[in-house]
Amino acid sequence: MIVALATVFTACKDREAEKRIAELESRLADLEGKKTATSTSTPTPATAPAEEKPEGPLPAFQFEKTEHDFGTINEGQVVEYTYKFKNTGEAPLIIQGAQGSCGCTVPEWSKDPIPVGGTGYVKAKFDSNGKPNIQNKTVTVTANTWPKQTVLRFKAMVTPKSGGSDAGPVR
Repeated sequence: MIVALATVFTACKDREAEKRIAELESRLADLEGKKTATSTSTPTPATAPAEEKPEGPLPAFQFEKTEHDFGTINEGQVVEYTYKFKNTGEAPLIIQGAQGSCGCTVPEWSKDPIPVGGTGYVKAKFDSNGKPNIQNKTVTVTANTWPKQTVLRFKAMVTPKSGGSDAGPVR
């Protein structure tokens, strides 16, 4: 658990580590979705709902797009993008939460249930302060859909602040 937390905190600074975390999260989600009843591990409340598809009508996301490119931005700039979606399922859609891949990404989402055929949004706000060079971030949305989690992605090329004198620890 400590190693996982340390990896998450350093991921904002290390692009390669962040990619690796995203890959591992994806693999973990795949594994959790494919567990069998003969598994020797005891399911936790967080993984129990992911093991089996719920019965009955379900809501479904249909995002206009799940990836966004902010292009080139300046370090320190705060940018945001709104991912719009339609509920194309057969039941009201409820977003239970959204989590950014690090503290520099703050999500906001539709809080009210989205009726069948209705529209909603997930907004991702990215603070590029201290995040120079290429950035690849995610927002993981948890809802009453199947699968329960949907990953939205964005990227940006962050132009570092100028002024080499600021590169030191303290002036």
